[in-house]
Amino acid sequence: MIVRRLCIAPMLDWTDRYCRYFLRLISKHVVLYTEMVTTGALLHGNRARFLDFDPTEHPLALQLGGSDPQALAECAILGSHWGYDEINLNVGCPSDRVQSGRFGACLMMTPGAVGDCVKAMRDSVTIDVTVKHRIGVDERDSYQELCDFVGTVSDAGCRTFIVHARKAWLQGLSPKQNREIPPLSYGTVHNLKHDFPDLEIIINGGITNLEQVGEQLQQVNGVMIGREAYHNPWILAEADRLIFGQSDSPLTRHQVVESLIPFVEHELSKGTPINRVTRHILGLFQGQPGARKWRRVLSEGAHLAGADAQLLRKAAAQVTEAVNRCGKPHPTSRLPVSSQ
Repeated sequence: MIVRRLCIAPMLDWTDRYCRYFLRLISKHVVLYTEMVTTGALLHGNRARFLDFDPTEHPLALQLGGSDPQALAECAILGSHWGYDEINLNVGCPSDRVQSGRFGACLMMTPGAVGDCVKAMRDSVTIDVTVKHRIGVDERDSYQELCDFVGTVSDAGCRTFIVHARKAWLQGLSPKQNREIPPLSYGTVHNLKHDFPDLEIIINGGITNLEQVGEQLQQVNGVMIGREAYHNPWILAEADRLIFGQSDSPLTRHQVVESLIPFVEHELSKGTPINRVTRHILGLFQGQPGARKWRRVLSEGAHLAGADAQLLRKAAAQVTEAVNRCGKPHPTSRLPVSSQ
C-alpha cells in the first residue's frame, strides 16, 4: 500500500529518472511521480525511454496524459508490467499542446469521459489508478461542479484525488501563469475531504516546507510539493522523520553526493551525458555557503569533454572550502523544522 502523506509532483522536463534517483537519496518514503507521458508516446515510441527506472525509486507512480479509454488501459498495463506502483491520470495541465490533444485540464468539463478512462484502467490493472486535477476550469469553477466531477470519477473506481488548489484558465494564461495567478483555495480542497470522507484527498499548490505539510495533514490525507522540491530539494531531508515517523537518520548533503557518484559512473558507462544528472542537483546546497560555486562548477564542468563523476566531488569541495573559510560548522542533514 502506498502512503501518500508527502508526494513530489510530476513536472515536465524535470522529474525524469535521473532527478528521481537523486531525490530518493534524500527521502526514502516520499512518493515520486514521473513526468507526464502521453499515450501516443508510449504506444508508438521508445517505451524504455519513458518507462525505465531504478528499483530504488519506489514508491513510484506513472503519470499518463490521454483521453482514449482503450489507449489509457493499454498504457496502464505497460506501466503495471514495468513495475510502477500507481497510474495517475493528468486532468490538470492547461497547456495549449495538451488541450489540442483533448486531455489535461479540459477533461474536467467532461467528468463522464474521465470516469470512462478511469474505469478502463481500473479494469485492466490491479495497481492504484489516481487522478490529478484542478478545483475548476475557466468559468466552470463552482464547488458543486467540482463535487460532481469527483463524485462521477469516484463512482468509476478512483479512490485517490490529487487536487491542485487553483482553477485553470485554458485561454490567456501560460502554464507558468496558471501555477501562479489563479488564487489558491485550500479551503475548497479541505471541504472536498469533508464531503468525501472515504476518498483519499491529496492537496497540491503553493506548499513549500514541511511545517506547511504538517498543517495540511490536519485537513487532508496527503500533500504534493512541486517546484520548491526541485529548486530546494533539501526541504525533503527531514520528511522521513517528521512526516512518515521514521527514526533513521538521513544522509548529509555530502553523503548524498558520494552516494550519487556510482550511479553517475554507471550512467556514463552507458553513454549518458553527465549533465542529464547534474542539471537536477544544482539546488542541493541551496542557502549554504559555497552554493553558488557548487552550481557554477557543475554547470560549467558538465559541458566539458571528458567530464566524469569526479566533477561532483570537485563541486562539493568548493562548498567545504567555503564553509571552512566562513568558520561555520559543516552542513548537516538536519533542517530547522519543528516536529509536527
